[in-house]
Amino acid sequence: MNVVTESWWSPALGRTKSVTVVWPAEPGAAGGPYPVLYLLHGYGGNRETWLRRTRLAIQLAASRVIVVFPECGRYWFINDTAGRRYEDYLVDEVVGRVDDRYPTVRHRCGRAIAGFSMGGACAVFQALRHPDRFSVAASHSGAFEAPLREGDPYHRFRSDPRLAIPTVEAHERVWGPPGSSVRHTYNPYHLIKMWDPAAAVRLYLDVGLDDYDRMIAMSRNVHDALVAAAIPHQYRERPGGHDWDFVDAGLPDLFAFLRANLAGVR
Repeated sequence: MNVVTESWWSPALGRTKSVTVVWPAEPGAAGGPYPVLYLLHGYGGNRETWLRRTRLAIQLAASRVIVVFPECGRYWFINDTAGRRYEDYLVDEVVGRVDDRYPTVRHRCGRAIAGFSMGGACAVFQALRHPDRFSVAASHSGAFEAPLREGDPYHRFRSDPRLAIPTVEAHERVWGPPGSSVRHTYNPYHLIKMWDPAAAVRLYLDVGLDDYDRMIAMSRNVHDALVAAAIPHQYRERPGGHDWDFVDAGLPDLFAFLRANLAGVR
Protein backbone atom coordinates (compact mmCIF):
# COMPACT_ATOMS: atom_id res chain seq x y z
CA MET A 1 0.00 0.00 0.00
CA ASN A 2 1.41 3.38 -1.06
CA VAL A 3 0.65 6.54 0.94
CA VAL A 4 1.35 9.81 -0.90
CA THR A 5 0.81 13.48 -0.02
CA GLU A 6 -0.27 15.72 -2.89
CA SER A 7 -0.03 19.49 -2.41
CA TRP A 8 -0.84 22.36 -4.77
CA TRP A 9 -2.01 25.94 -4.86
CA SER A 10 -5.79 25.89 -4.92
CA PRO A 11 -7.40 28.61 -7.06
CA ALA A 12 -10.76 27.87 -5.43
CA LEU A 13 -9.43 28.44 -1.89
CA GLY A 14 -6.58 30.86 -2.56
CA ARG A 15 -4.06 28.84 -0.57
CA THR A 16 -1.93 25.72 -0.75
CA LYS A 17 -3.85 22.58 0.23
CA SER A 18 -2.85 18.94 0.62
CA VAL A 19 -4.61 15.61 0.25
CA THR A 20 -3.46 12.14 1.27
CA VAL A 21 -3.73 9.43 -1.38
CA VAL A 22 -3.57 5.71 -0.61
CA TRP A 23 -3.34 3.31 -3.52
CA PRO A 24 -2.68 -0.39 -4.08
CA ALA A 25 0.81 -1.82 -3.80
CA GLU A 26 1.16 -2.70 -7.47
CA PRO A 27 1.64 0.78 -9.02
CA GLY A 28 2.00 1.47 -12.71
CA ALA A 29 -0.05 1.05 -15.83
CA ALA A 30 -0.25 -2.73 -15.42
CA GLY A 31 -2.06 -2.31 -12.12
CA GLY A 32 -4.75 0.09 -13.26
CA PRO A 33 -7.12 1.60 -13.84
CA TYR A 34 -8.38 1.79 -10.26
CA PRO A 35 -11.73 3.01 -8.92
CA VAL A 36 -11.45 5.90 -6.46
CA LEU A 37 -13.08 6.44 -3.06
CA TYR A 38 -13.05 9.98 -1.66
CA LEU A 39 -13.33 9.84 2.15
CA LEU A 40 -14.41 12.97 4.05
CA HIS A 41 -13.62 13.49 7.74
CA GLY A 42 -15.93 14.77 10.45
CA TYR A 43 -16.06 18.27 11.98
CA GLY A 44 -12.62 19.36 13.12
CA GLY A 45 -10.86 16.38 11.55
CA ASN A 46 -8.21 16.32 8.84
CA ARG A 47 -6.86 14.19 6.00
CA GLU A 48 -5.21 11.77 8.47
CA THR A 49 -8.21 11.09 10.71
CA TRP A 50 -9.60 8.07 8.84
CA LEU A 51 -6.23 6.33 8.84
CA ARG A 52 -5.55 7.11 12.52
CA ARG A 53 -8.97 6.31 13.95
CA THR A 54 -10.06 3.24 11.96
CA ARG A 55 -8.70 -0.06 10.67
CA LEU A 56 -9.23 1.09 7.12
CA ALA A 57 -5.89 -0.38 6.06
CA ILE A 58 -7.31 -3.89 6.58
CA GLN A 59 -10.12 -3.22 4.13
CA LEU A 60 -7.77 -1.60 1.63
CA ALA A 61 -5.43 -4.59 1.68
CA ALA A 62 -8.23 -6.69 0.22
CA SER A 63 -9.65 -4.07 -2.14
CA ARG A 64 -8.54 -2.77 -5.49
CA VAL A 65 -9.26 0.91 -4.89
CA ILE A 66 -7.47 4.25 -4.57
CA VAL A 67 -8.59 6.24 -1.53
CA VAL A 68 -8.27 10.03 -1.36
CA PHE A 69 -8.49 12.02 1.89
CA PRO A 70 -9.11 15.76 1.43
CA GLU A 71 -9.57 18.09 4.40
CA CYS A 72 -11.54 21.19 5.33
CA GLY A 73 -11.09 21.35 9.12
CA ARG A 74 -14.22 22.97 10.54
CA TYR A 75 -15.49 24.59 7.35
CA TRP A 76 -17.54 21.79 5.69
CA PHE A 77 -17.06 20.61 2.09
CA ILE A 78 -19.40 23.23 0.60
CA ASN A 79 -19.22 26.67 -0.98
CA ASP A 80 -20.06 28.61 2.16
CA THR A 81 -21.46 31.97 3.15
CA ALA A 82 -17.98 33.49 3.66
CA GLY A 83 -16.88 32.62 0.13
CA ARG A 84 -14.80 29.55 0.98
CA ARG A 85 -15.23 27.28 -2.04
CA TYR A 86 -14.57 23.81 -0.65
CA GLU A 87 -17.13 22.25 -2.97
CA ASP A 88 -15.34 23.62 -6.05
CA TYR A 89 -12.02 22.52 -4.58
CA LEU A 90 -13.24 18.98 -3.92
CA VAL A 91 -15.36 18.30 -6.99
CA ASP A 92 -13.18 19.99 -9.59
CA GLU A 93 -9.62 20.36 -8.32
CA VAL A 94 -9.16 17.24 -6.20
CA VAL A 95 -10.95 14.89 -8.59
CA GLY A 96 -9.11 16.37 -11.56
CA ARG A 97 -5.72 16.22 -9.85
CA VAL A 98 -6.16 12.58 -8.86
CA ASP A 99 -7.29 11.61 -12.35
CA ASP A 100 -4.31 13.42 -13.88
CA ARG A 101 -1.70 11.82 -11.64
CA TYR A 102 -2.96 8.29 -10.97
CA PRO A 103 -4.22 5.35 -13.07
CA THR A 104 -7.89 5.86 -12.19
CA VAL A 105 -11.20 4.92 -13.72
CA ARG A 106 -11.86 8.36 -15.18
CA HIS A 107 -15.61 8.12 -15.16
CA ARG A 108 -18.38 8.50 -12.59
CA CYS A 109 -18.90 4.73 -12.54
CA GLY A 110 -15.48 4.40 -10.91
CA ARG A 111 -15.85 7.18 -8.30
CA ALA A 112 -17.43 6.99 -4.85
CA ILE A 113 -17.60 9.55 -2.06
CA ALA A 114 -18.24 8.79 1.62
CA GLY A 115 -17.75 10.31 5.05
CA PHE A 116 -18.58 10.50 8.74
CA SER A 117 -20.90 13.04 10.40
CA MET A 118 -20.11 16.37 8.67
CA GLY A 119 -18.28 14.42 5.98
CA GLY A 120 -21.12 11.93 5.59
CA ALA A 121 -23.67 14.66 4.97
CA CYS A 122 -21.37 16.45 2.53
CA ALA A 123 -20.68 13.20 0.66
CA VAL A 124 -24.40 12.77 0.01
CA PHE A 125 -24.88 16.48 -0.79
CA GLN A 126 -22.10 16.42 -3.36
CA ALA A 127 -23.22 13.16 -4.96
CA LEU A 128 -26.75 14.52 -5.34
CA ARG A 129 -25.40 17.77 -6.75
CA HIS A 130 -22.79 16.16 -9.00
CA PRO A 131 -24.02 12.81 -10.31
CA ASP A 132 -21.74 13.39 -13.31
CA ARG A 133 -18.79 12.98 -10.91
CA PHE A 134 -19.88 10.25 -8.47
CA SER A 135 -21.94 7.09 -8.91
CA VAL A 136 -21.84 5.97 -5.25
CA ALA A 137 -22.15 7.88 -1.97
CA ALA A 138 -22.12 6.63 1.61
CA SER A 139 -22.70 8.31 4.94
CA HIS A 140 -21.96 7.19 8.47
CA SER A 141 -24.04 9.25 10.95
CA GLY A 142 -24.52 12.10 8.49
CA ALA A 143 -25.28 15.57 9.88
CA PHE A 144 -27.84 16.04 7.12
CA GLU A 145 -29.90 18.80 8.72
CA ALA A 146 -27.01 21.19 9.32
CA PRO A 147 -28.57 23.57 6.74
CA LEU A 148 -31.76 23.59 8.84
CA ARG A 149 -30.14 24.08 12.24
CA GLU A 150 -31.29 27.01 14.35
CA GLY A 151 -29.81 27.92 17.71
CA ASP A 152 -27.81 25.35 19.67
CA PRO A 153 -29.56 21.96 19.75
CA TYR A 154 -26.43 20.42 21.34
CA HIS A 155 -26.16 22.75 24.34
CA ARG A 156 -26.63 19.84 26.78
CA PHE A 157 -23.40 18.24 25.62
CA ARG A 158 -21.02 21.21 25.70
CA SER A 159 -19.62 20.29 29.11
CA ASP A 160 -17.79 17.35 27.48
CA PRO A 161 -14.47 18.74 26.16
CA ARG A 162 -13.92 15.65 23.97
CA LEU A 163 -16.76 16.58 21.63
CA ALA A 164 -16.24 18.79 18.59
CA ILE A 165 -19.63 20.41 18.04
CA PRO A 166 -19.92 23.81 16.32
CA THR A 167 -21.28 26.70 18.34
CA VAL A 168 -24.00 28.91 16.89
CA GLU A 169 -21.35 31.44 15.82
CA ALA A 170 -19.14 28.81 14.20
CA HIS A 171 -22.11 27.25 12.45
CA GLU A 172 -23.35 30.52 11.00
CA ARG A 173 -19.85 31.49 9.83
CA VAL A 174 -20.23 28.61 7.38
CA TRP A 175 -23.97 28.36 6.75
CA GLY A 176 -25.10 31.92 7.28
CA PRO A 177 -28.21 32.79 9.29
CA PRO A 178 -31.42 30.77 8.95
CA GLY A 179 -32.91 31.37 5.53
CA SER A 180 -29.58 32.05 3.82
CA SER A 181 -28.99 31.09 0.20
CA VAL A 182 -26.25 28.65 1.28
CA ARG A 183 -28.69 26.81 3.53
CA HIS A 184 -31.18 26.59 0.69
CA THR A 185 -28.55 25.30 -1.75
CA TYR A 186 -27.65 22.32 0.45
CA ASN A 187 -31.02 21.61 2.04
CA PRO A 188 -31.14 17.80 1.71
CA TYR A 189 -34.89 17.71 1.20
CA HIS A 190 -34.64 20.23 -1.62
CA LEU A 191 -31.85 18.16 -3.23
CA ILE A 192 -33.93 15.00 -2.92
CA LYS A 193 -37.04 16.70 -4.30
CA MET A 194 -35.09 17.95 -7.34
CA TRP A 195 -33.36 14.60 -7.93
CA ASP A 196 -33.43 13.08 -11.41
CA PRO A 197 -33.71 9.26 -11.05
CA ALA A 198 -31.91 8.85 -14.37
CA ALA A 199 -28.72 10.00 -12.65
CA ALA A 200 -28.51 6.59 -10.92
CA VAL A 201 -26.38 7.36 -7.85
CA ARG A 202 -26.34 4.52 -5.31
CA LEU A 203 -26.62 5.66 -1.69
CA TYR A 204 -25.72 3.96 1.60
CA LEU A 205 -26.69 5.50 4.97
CA ASP A 206 -26.30 4.27 8.52
CA VAL A 207 -26.56 5.67 12.04
CA GLY A 208 -25.86 4.38 15.54
CA LEU A 209 -28.69 3.44 17.89
CA ASP A 210 -26.80 5.24 20.69
CA ASP A 211 -26.14 8.39 18.67
CA TYR A 212 -27.65 11.76 19.62
CA ASP A 213 -31.43 11.76 19.27
CA ARG A 214 -31.15 14.59 16.75
CA MET A 215 -28.71 12.62 14.57
CA ILE A 216 -30.92 9.53 14.59
CA ALA A 217 -33.98 11.62 13.74
CA MET A 218 -32.33 13.36 10.79
CA SER A 219 -31.04 10.06 9.40
CA ARG A 220 -34.55 8.63 9.59
CA ASN A 221 -35.96 11.78 8.00
CA VAL A 222 -33.57 11.55 5.05
CA HIS A 223 -34.30 7.83 4.70
CA ASP A 224 -38.02 8.57 4.62
CA ALA A 225 -37.52 11.32 2.04
CA LEU A 226 -35.48 9.00 -0.17
CA VAL A 227 -38.19 6.33 0.08
CA ALA A 228 -40.90 8.86 -0.81
CA ALA A 229 -38.85 9.98 -3.83
CA ALA A 230 -38.24 6.36 -4.89
CA ILE A 231 -34.47 6.89 -4.78
CA PRO A 232 -32.71 3.51 -4.36
CA HIS A 233 -30.58 3.30 -1.23
CA GLN A 234 -29.54 1.12 1.68
CA TYR A 235 -30.31 2.33 5.20
CA ARG A 236 -29.18 0.72 8.46
CA GLU A 237 -29.45 1.43 12.16
CA ARG A 238 -26.88 -0.54 14.12
CA PRO A 239 -25.26 -0.51 17.57
CA GLY A 240 -22.92 2.37 18.36
CA GLY A 241 -22.66 6.07 19.09
CA HIS A 242 -21.44 9.15 17.26
CA ASP A 243 -17.79 8.15 17.20
CA TRP A 244 -15.03 6.50 15.21
CA ASP A 245 -15.62 3.12 16.84
CA PHE A 246 -19.01 3.12 15.14
CA VAL A 247 -17.41 4.06 11.82
CA ASP A 248 -14.70 1.40 12.18
CA ALA A 249 -17.26 -1.33 12.90
CA GLY A 250 -19.14 -0.38 9.74
CA LEU A 251 -16.21 -0.56 7.33
CA PRO A 252 -16.95 -4.14 6.18
CA ASP A 253 -20.49 -3.07 5.24
CA LEU A 254 -19.20 0.02 3.47
CA PHE A 255 -16.77 -1.98 1.37
CA ALA A 256 -19.38 -4.63 0.63
CA PHE A 257 -21.59 -1.85 -0.72
CA LEU A 258 -18.69 -0.53 -2.81
CA ARG A 259 -17.98 -3.98 -4.23
CA ALA A 260 -21.62 -4.31 -5.25
CA ASN A 261 -22.00 -0.85 -6.79
CA LEU A 262 -18.65 0.66 -7.80
CA ALA A 263 -16.95 -0.48 -10.98
CA GLY A 264 -13.67 -2.30 -10.49
CA VAL A 265 -13.66 -2.85 -6.69
CA ARG A 266 -12.53 -6.30 -5.59
